[in-house]
Amino acid sequence: MTDLTTRYLGLELRSPIVASASPLTGDLQNLQQLEAAGVGAVVLPSLFEEQLVHDSLALDRLLSAEGGAEADGFFPALDDYNTGPDHYIDLLERAKDALEIPVIASLNGVSFGGLIHYARLLQTAGADALELNLYFVAADPDHSGADIEQQYLDLIAGVRAALDIPLAVKIGPAFTALAHTARRMVEAGADGLVLFNRFYQPDIDLETLEVAPRLVLSSSDELRLPLRWIAILHDRIGAYLAATTGVHTAEDVTKVLLAGGDVAMMASALLKHGPDHVADVERDLRDWMVAHEYESVDQLRGSLAQRSIPDPEAYERANYMRTILSFPVPR
Repeated sequence: MTDLTTRYLGLELRSPIVASASPLTGDLQNLQQLEAAGVGAVVLPSLFEEQLVHDSLALDRLLSAEGGAEADGFFPALDDYNTGPDHYIDLLERAKDALEIPVIASLNGVSFGGLIHYARLLQTAGADALELNLYFVAADPDHSGADIEQQYLDLIAGVRAALDIPLAVKIGPAFTALAHTARRMVEAGADGLVLFNRFYQPDIDLETLEVAPRLVLSSSDELRLPLRWIAILHDRIGAYLAATTGVHTAEDVTKVLLAGGDVAMMASALLKHGPDHVADVERDLRDWMVAHEYESVDQLRGSLAQRSIPDPEAYERANYMRTILSFPVPR
């Protein structure tokens, strides 16, 4: 029997497919369906820093003796926004009671604020691990890359010091020296890295003349960026590696494992096809492994990482030149 078991963040998983943070994982029934379909673990939707700030503002409003009716307009209406933390902790506790697979909580933010406080609360509520989602657009020209990186490292170190459970850090690819920064994040306390955060780009509505959010689900083509960096980082920084963005099919999962990933995380594919999609992907993954005579995920992992192939430069600039030169020119 082909062995799909793997380890991620020190946790034993029955499958390398993990349901990553999305609206789908914010519902207990969906989580149960994902477990039944075969996922190795689930990551709950991110608890955002904005929700924590909003929770604080709501408390300030309730406790204020001088606010009065005129002050209400300065605070967001409670019914207009899911304040989150209490509901989130309740979901986490119910998920831990109902599921046998690991349940990973997720925090999204870039400042200390209440993040460390809530990280401890999520640990107390039973989270098997925490995914710290560092989602930040460095738009201030007065902040250097070194400043931003140090902010990340300080936050990782602070959260790590507050927790006893494993810590994964989900980052974007926009670092000048990503390999060096990744190693420093691990030295600061990250047990694993999740590559990469998918930054949603705003659009402009030509009718309302407003900046509007626009959500587009990922495609398998987007896997190539995390695939390259997992292959480069595998066996170099002493951390577990997860690929996210662009994982849709068994072929995508297989590529992640060959590159050196410990798990492949799915969100868009599950939103599009539903929880049962996991079973189809796992079946096709097993079929591929049998056809290519791989008995386990451990045997497969890292076979095509940068350190394992005859031409390591294939993952670097030479790859760019070959790609351009290989494109057929119309005549």
